[in-house]
Amino acid sequence: MKKQSINLRQSFAIAFFILTSYCSTVTAQQIIAVKTKTNALVLQVTPGKEVNTIYLGEKLANDSDYSKIQSQYRQGTDYSGIYNAAYTASGSKNLLEPAITVTHADGNTSLDLLYVSHKTNTVSTGVTQTEITLKDPVYPVEVHLFIQAYYDTDVIEQWTTIQHNEKGSITLNKYASANLYLKGYKNFYLNQYHGDWAKEMQPEETKITHGIKTLDTKLGSRTNLFQPSVFMVSLDKPATEDEGKVLFAGLEWSGNFRTDLELDPLNNLRVISGINNAAAAYKLAKSEVFTTPKFWYTLSSKGKGTASRNLHDWSRTYKILGGKEDRLTLLNNWEATYFNFDEEKLKVLIADSKKLGVDLFLLDDGWFGNTYPRNNDDAALGDWDVNKKKLPNGIGTLVKTAKDNQVKFGIWIEPEMVNPASDLYKKHPDWVIKQPGRAEHYFRNQLVLDLANPKVQDFVYGVVDNLFTENPELAYIKWDCNAVIYNAYSNYLKDKQNNFYTDYVNGLYKVLERIRVKYPKVPMMLCSGGGGRVDYGALKYFTEFWPSDNTDPLERVYMQWEYSYFYPALTIAAHVTDWGKQPLKYRTDVAMMGKLGFDIVVKDLNEKDLAFTQKAIKNYNELSNTIWQGDQYRLQNPWDNDAASVMFVNKNGNEGVVFSYSVNSRYEAGTHLPIKLKGLQAGQNYKVEEINVYPDKKPVVETAVYSGDFLMQVGINPNVTASNSSVVLKITKA
Repeated sequence: MKKQSINLRQSFAIAFFILTSYCSTVTAQQIIAVKTKTNALVLQVTPGKEVNTIYLGEKLANDSDYSKIQSQYRQGTDYSGIYNAAYTASGSKNLLEPAITVTHADGNTSLDLLYVSHKTNTVSTGVTQTEITLKDPVYPVEVHLFIQAYYDTDVIEQWTTIQHNEKGSITLNKYASANLYLKGYKNFYLNQYHGDWAKEMQPEETKITHGIKTLDTKLGSRTNLFQPSVFMVSLDKPATEDEGKVLFAGLEWSGNFRTDLELDPLNNLRVISGINNAAAAYKLAKSEVFTTPKFWYTLSSKGKGTASRNLHDWSRTYKILGGKEDRLTLLNNWEATYFNFDEEKLKVLIADSKKLGVDLFLLDDGWFGNTYPRNNDDAALGDWDVNKKKLPNGIGTLVKTAKDNQVKFGIWIEPEMVNPASDLYKKHPDWVIKQPGRAEHYFRNQLVLDLANPKVQDFVYGVVDNLFTENPELAYIKWDCNAVIYNAYSNYLKDKQNNFYTDYVNGLYKVLERIRVKYPKVPMMLCSGGGGRVDYGALKYFTEFWPSDNTDPLERVYMQWEYSYFYPALTIAAHVTDWGKQPLKYRTDVAMMGKLGFDIVVKDLNEKDLAFTQKAIKNYNELSNTIWQGDQYRLQNPWDNDAASVMFVNKNGNEGVVFSYSVNSRYEAGTHLPIKLKGLQAGQNYKVEEINVYPDKKPVVETAVYSGDFLMQVGINPNVTASNSSVVLKITKA
């Protein structure tokens, strides 16, 4: 009995030693916490020097609690291969989708990335950058993880750099920008987008099931045409505008992308996003540093609206060129003339710009080419000489005409492209992307120039630089990109063809960087037959983008609604055109919830239409700061209702504007109930008045004063109907 008691005491002692040793090991594990105003991304360095993601969610009150998180989750079995690495490598013990895969110079395909060090620096007020250095213990491969946190807006960016010191080149078979890990939720719901020309940003929400869901594109250029890189993931249940946990994310890259969403056997969601590695295994030379594009994301526990407003504030402050500056309203000649114009016709249209009251006249496609005149879309791209028959006095006389009419002048270009019917194609066939010995495939009768080639970069830069050198008062560029890449092949890259898709985009960025160094403030529209290229990698160089060639205002209500989750109103170019069957008022009201422009024939407007348009432009100019810089609230969505309603409120809360549109033309369809406003001050009184009222029409909403509390709790009915199809309300502090 005595012997048994000694053994029992010894057993308890051993157990206590094991327990305390385990606890000591756990508490000794290093925590790397990246925090914003609301959220925290928490990484943990294990005793084995692995860096794992243990938490992504609302930040905890006590930092010491982060070290206790990992123990609360059931782990996989020893042979499961389920790991929550912050940047998952392949060829070692991970059995799930990797973030990085390499082939070493000796042909080995394994990689193990272990912690070396980390540091956190302040980039600017409210912006911190954490850099984590990882190395393989066997091969001289080094990866740096960068995590940049924007405190006030709850946005985080992640990217990596990869380099090595092996004797020969290594091959990067996959090289993602980020590897997120979400756990602790029962379900995940993906809201993704699909589309095509004139059918952009079609939303689709599904529950994420086990396995891998891949969002990707392989178009080379104009890569967002079928599948944009932005997406949402709702946690536990589908988020609404004001409720639920939701992650917004996207890649800052204007080329082929790939995002893998993998629900593992333990119901954890892994999100891996970066450059698409399809046909793009990158050869990396010794000591060369490969930098992946940035992957941004923001997490909201208060629905999509909060995530969207945080993203808007972040993008205006840090990402969009001139995000805090004004924009120009404009008149574009495209739908008024197409290719059929001459100098005299354009001078009349320029005078119409002044008459209308806009800031700028934009000359679109068709102004160039002599050997092969640009009279349609099958010739002259690449030959950026002014067409002497159409414009015998050059662009300069049009710039002067605009100045005489007190408006600015802008011009359309598509400098990355070439038509086979062009002098450039004949002179430099080696500059064209096409497979040797294979038939050419055309998209809109054109091919793409090889921006991986520095000489082509110089040429494309020169297209812009020459225009400004010859016309210093040129005030706006519309940069188009209408073709995708077929038969991808670069004469310049020779035996490094797998580098092409990546080097093409980096070549584009080099050109744009040069342009912005010399012309830092000139507004430029990012156009690609619609929203085929918009992302925050490109918007670093552009002030706005063209969402779709479909300018039917009813279709635009839906498109602009979806785009607005990810991009603020001052970036979304919205033009009044003759598309659609809606009246001019409806078309104008819809365009006013973006960056306003016109593609109309002013002389064809009757007296009332002209008076209405002129007044609407004045109203827009008065409210533009609220629309461009204010907080956006989606009050009633068009997918589930007969009418859509969107509101903007300035940062002081003393001015707002509400746009409401009928989206159902059936009898008695419209708003039957008051719509509750948002973003106002409950204790403040506000005057509500209808603006953009068509001449000789009476307002359908009576001007009155209400408390902010009333407007947000009870609401106001804009009285939108099929016959009274759009209403704009101005809200001002009384």
